[in-house]
Amino acid sequence: MKILISDKLSPQGIAYLEQQPGIEVVNKPGLSPQGLLEEVIDADALLVRSKTKVTAQVLASARRLKAIGRAGAGVDNIDLKAATAQGVVVMNTPGGNSVSVAEHALALMLALARNVPFAHASLLEGQWLKSSLTGTELNGKALGVVGLGKIGSLVAQRARGFGMSLLAYDPFISEEYAQSLGIDLRSLEEVFEEADFISLHLPFNGKTRGLISRSLLQRMKPQACLINAARGGLVEEDDLIEALEQGRIAGAGLDVFVGEPQVNPRLLQCKRLVATPHIAGSTVEAQAKVGHGIAVQIADYLLRGIISNAVNFPSVSPQERERLMPYLHLGERLGRLVSSVCTIRYSQIGIRYYGEVSRLNYKPISNRILKAVFQPNLSEEVNDINARSRAQERGIDVIETVSSRARGHSNLISIQLRSPDLMSWVEGAVMHHGENYLVSVDGIPIESRLGDRLLFIRNQDRPGVIGQVGTILGDSGLNIESFVLGRSQQQADAVGVAIVDDPIPLGVLRRIDGIPAIRFAQVIEFGLDD
Repeated sequence: MKILISDKLSPQGIAYLEQQPGIEVVNKPGLSPQGLLEEVIDADALLVRSKTKVTAQVLASARRLKAIGRAGAGVDNIDLKAATAQGVVVMNTPGGNSVSVAEHALALMLALARNVPFAHASLLEGQWLKSSLTGTELNGKALGVVGLGKIGSLVAQRARGFGMSLLAYDPFISEEYAQSLGIDLRSLEEVFEEADFISLHLPFNGKTRGLISRSLLQRMKPQACLINAARGGLVEEDDLIEALEQGRIAGAGLDVFVGEPQVNPRLLQCKRLVATPHIAGSTVEAQAKVGHGIAVQIADYLLRGIISNAVNFPSVSPQERERLMPYLHLGERLGRLVSSVCTIRYSQIGIRYYGEVSRLNYKPISNRILKAVFQPNLSEEVNDINARSRAQERGIDVIETVSSRARGHSNLISIQLRSPDLMSWVEGAVMHHGENYLVSVDGIPIESRLGDRLLFIRNQDRPGVIGQVGTILGDSGLNIESFVLGRSQQQADAVGVAIVDDPIPLGVLRRIDGIPAIRFAQVIEFGLDD
C-alpha cells in the first residue's frame, strides 16, 4: 500500500511508517498541484499538513485513496464533503500541538504588550527609543478567550499565571467547566466590550467564517488587542485593517491569514501589527507529536481497520472495536438480508438498538448497516465512510433510535425499510458464543443462525413446502445444514431460512421459486469487510 506524504512530516512519523509491513512510503513534500494530481492516483493514503490543498479535483484523481491524515488539527485545506462522498476517511491529530499554539498566543500577547518587535526593529535601525516604547503589564488585565476548547483552556490557564482575569465565549461549554478554570462565561459581544486582550480559538467553518467583523471590532476598548493563532478566515481582514489604521484598537497579533501564504500588503503596513507566518504549532515537540501520531493512525487504519480522530466518521478505540465487532457482523448481515428481500421503494431507513448494544457507540454499526443495504443496489462505491452520504444523495432519511423496552433477546438490532405505506423489517441478535441470529422477519418470529450462505423464502403457510424445497436441494446434491420456518399468527404466510454448504445454482433456485406455495425465493451470500 502506498502512502504519499505531500507536506513536511517529522522524521519520527516517516520512520514509523517505513517500519510497517506492506507499506510503501513516498515522501514528496512541496509537490506542485499537477504533481500532486499525478502522485495521488495510486495512493492508498495521503498525509498532509496545512500547505497541501486536498480539493475535489485531487480526490477525483485518487482512484485507490482510503484515508487522508492531517498532521495537526485544522482540516479546512481538505474538501471534507468530497472526501466523505468518495468514502475516504479524514483523520487529524487534535491536541498534538495544543501547548505550542497556546504558548504562541501568549507570545503574541506579550510582544504587543511590551512592544518587543518594534523595539527590536528600532535598535536595528540605530535608534534608542526607550521613552516612546513604554509597554503595559498583563497583570490585572482581562483576557477574553473566544473558544474554550483544548487550546483556549491552555491559554486561559497560562494567562492566570500572569495575573489576568478571564472571560470566555463558548456556547458549548458548561458553566461548571468554566468555573473550574476560574473563567466567567459571557456573550461574544460582552467579551469584546470588556476584555483588554482577546484571543481567538474557534474552528473554521461556515458558521465562524468572518465572525470577527466591524460590528465586533467597534465594541473593543481603544487599548485592547486582538490575537489570532487559530484560522485566518475567522476575521474580516479589511475590517481589522480599518480598525488598526484608524487607531480604534491598540493592536493585533496574527499568526494566520485569509489568503496565506499570500498576505494582504495593506495589513502588513499597519504599525500596530505583530505577524508571524503560521508557526504557532511549529515547535520541535509539536511536530514530533503530530507527525508520529498521524503516522500511527494511518497505519492502524490501513493495516488493522482502526479509525482514530476521524472528522468525518465516528472514531472507536481498539477496546471499543472489540466490543462492537459482533454487532458490526450482525448489522452487516441484517442489512444485506433486508436489502435482498425488500421489494418496496423505500424512502426511510429506521435502525433501533435494544439492550447492551444500545449502550455502545452504535454509529459505526449504523454505518455498516447502511453500507450493506445500499451496496447490492448501487453502481457507485459504498463503504462505511460514505454510506450516510449515499442515503442523503437519494433523499433517504436515516433514523436511529435506542429503546429500553424489554425484548426476548438482550442485544437486539431492528432494521426497517419504509415507504409511506409499506415496510420491510428484520431483527437480529447476537447469541450463543457471539453467533449472529435472525429472530424475526416482518414481525414473523424465526430463529435461524445467519450463516455465510442461505436460502430465504416467503411462502403460503401450508403443509409440504419444506419437504418440496428439501427434495429439490437434496436432488441437486446440496447439503442442508439447517432449515427453519417462521409462521405468522395473524396471516397465512410464513418465512423460511435454509443454510446450505455450497452455492445454489440459478436453475435450482428457479425450481424452488416455481413451487406453487412459494411467493419469493432468494439466495443471499454474505461477504464481510471486518
